Amino acid sequence: MIIVIESIVLCAMFTIMVYAISREPIKTLYNYPPKIQERVKSLNEYKDKIPTQENKIMAKVFASILFLIIICVVLRYINGYKTFIEAFGYGFLLWSVVNLYDAVVLDIIWFCHDKHFVFKGTEDMGKEYHNYWFHIKGFFIGELLALVICGLAGVIIQFIL
Repeated sequence: MIIVIESIVLCAMFTIMVYAISREPIKTLYNYPPKIQERVKSLNEYKDKIPTQENKIMAKVFASILFLIIICVVLRYINGYKTFIEAFGYGFLLWSVVNLYDAVVLDIIWFCHDKHFVFKGTEDMGKEYHNYWFHIKGFFIGELLALVICGLAGVIIQFIL
């Protein structure tokens, strides 16, 4: 039962974070399919607003560190896990739930169908906005990242906390 509650709380927290960031879609340009990114970069309207690759990398690193901290606190101090295998396994399960929720609910159901996310000048790119495969691939990339983050969480819990 605790997995359900923790999953709901983490999905809610993730949704709030995504909602806050998505109020300015240009800040999330690198989460769009490549053809949309290319078009937006070519439009004068967005010329000085496009985040740099460095900003993209820093945002991903910050999010990963934040999630690592959250997952360590949840696993150690809420669930009481003390071993690598407990922390890694349960952490990976929680990550996978949030990652699946992100891919299906936030990306495929919400992002792909909400006109708020359509950049002015790209309205003719409906096929790209409905590129579900892009988000499915993102899910699998997230699972690979989970192996690293949850592995680190397991090590931190086993040897530090």
